[in-house]
Amino acid sequence: MNTTHDDDMPDEIDFSKGVRGKFFKPGMRLNLPVYLEHEVQDRLVTLASAKGVDLSALVNDLLRKDIELIEMAR
Repeated sequence: MNTTHDDDMPDEIDFSKGVRGKFFKPGMRLNLPVYLEHEVQDRLVTLASAKGVDLSALVNDLLRKDIELIEMAR
């Protein structure tokens, strides 16, 4: 079996002490970042501040309501 690879990996990078799956956790969910347009984010920050809530809480609430409307329209 040939274990050499020609994959353009620089020689100075050494993975010999690497551990496969070291950070894998079954069932773990990854929270993906969502990037808002500047104008949208500025408006949402203002609304969240006025309501006294965290920006994430406001955005999640708005999205839940939109999802509910979409599902009701089906």
